[in-house]
Amino acid sequence: MTEPSYLDTIRESYDTVAADYAKNVKSPAELDPLSRSMLAAFAELVRSADRGPVADVGCGPGKVTAHLAGLGLSAFGIDVSPKMIELAREAHPDLRFAVGSMTALEIGDHELGGILAYYSTHHTPPELLPVVFAEFHRTLASGGQLMLVGRVGNAEHLRRTHAYGDHPASFESYRLPADRISELLEQAGLVVTARLLQAPEEDAKRTIASFMARKPE
Repeated sequence: MTEPSYLDTIRESYDTVAADYAKNVKSPAELDPLSRSMLAAFAELVRSADRGPVADVGCGPGKVTAHLAGLGLSAFGIDVSPKMIELAREAHPDLRFAVGSMTALEIGDHELGGILAYYSTHHTPPELLPVVFAEFHRTLASGGQLMLVGRVGNAEHLRRTHAYGDHPASFESYRLPADRISELLEQAGLVVTARLLQAPEEDAKRTIASFMARKPE
């Protein structure tokens, strides 16, 4: 398929902010207990199913990819930003990282035991989420696991012109209701097995939602 035009803007913006993003974004060890527990549960589900490697889709500088590897998974990272992939390779030379888009994954059918989409789908226009979730379904093996995490809202459309070190950037984000995300995952053929909603912390404004889903046998 032709690459969606919004990816050019996202790629350029994340290339611009990559160094400051890598410095300022928390490592998994610094996350709250619930977030760490959900990642641990995902890793256990993938290990027990033993269906193949895990793709960290939208991996950024590779911090979470490395965390998954530390939890015993065969994990690799994919990101639309070449600069992010460069930083990930420098920081984690023992792991595999590749430039790519979640709208058209360069992965064969049924190859993955798991997919992690960790704060990485919110830039996708809602009308294209079915394309992304269809790619998740296509590349997961039967019994494969998906973990999707992001902030949710009341169908909000947000725009930022500066980010991470106050660099000029063009970020558009979409905060869909958790029920709508679950519905789209189910429509893609994935079974939502768990959902955790975390109330905003004092310095945050939006609820965090973590979804666990499985591709049926």
